[in-house]
Amino acid sequence: MKWLYLFTPFCAWVVAGGLKFLVNSIKSKRLAFHQIGYGGMPSSHTAIVSSVVAMTAFREGVESSAFVLSLTLAFIVIMDAMDLRRKIGQHAERLNQLAPALPKLRERVGHSPVEVLAGVLTGIFTATLIHLISQ
Repeated sequence: MKWLYLFTPFCAWVVAGGLKFLVNSIKSKRLAFHQIGYGGMPSSHTAIVSSVVAMTAFREGVESSAFVLSLTLAFIVIMDAMDLRRKIGQHAERLNQLAPALPKLRERVGHSPVEVLAGVLTGIFTATLIHLISQ
C-alpha cells in the first residue's frame, strides 16, 4: 500500500484545485479559468503536504520518523505560503503599479491564514477518506 503515499497528495491537489476553481468561479460569477494558478482558497500546497502528514500518521503512527519528517516539511511549506510567497505577491503588486507599461507580474502567489487552514482541512479530509476506503 505504499502507492497511497503518492496517490493521496495527488488527490488532495485535485480536490483543492477543484475547490479553488469553484470558489473563484462563485466570486467572479463566471468560470474562473483566468484565475488558475497560485494563491486562493484553499491552498493546494498546504493540502498536498497535509495529506502526506495525515496519511503518514494513519499508516506509520505519530511516533515514527516518517511522520516527524513529513510534519517538518509541512511546516516549511506552510510558512513559505503565508510569509515569503505572500510578500512576493505584495512586491509584484507594487511593481505593477510602478511600471504599468511592462508585462504584469502575478500578484496572487501567497496565502492568508484562512486559505492555509482550508488547505490543511482539505488535505486531512482527503487522506482520511482514502485511508478509510483503502482498508
